Amino acid sequence: MFLGLAWYWWLMIAVALVISIPFKVKFMKWWSKRQQEKNKRGKWGDDE
Repeated sequence: MFLGLAWYWWLMIAVALVISIPFKVKFMKWWSKRQQEKNKRGKWGDDE
């Protein structure tokens, strides 16, 4: 046991992290695109 957790819990945590990384990358890309669209349509987008 390491830090009170059995080996299979560490395996599950590692698998969850590996699975979540692509979703996080996709979410960050979507979020930045959304923020840019918001800024274009917002109060600063009209003074071009």
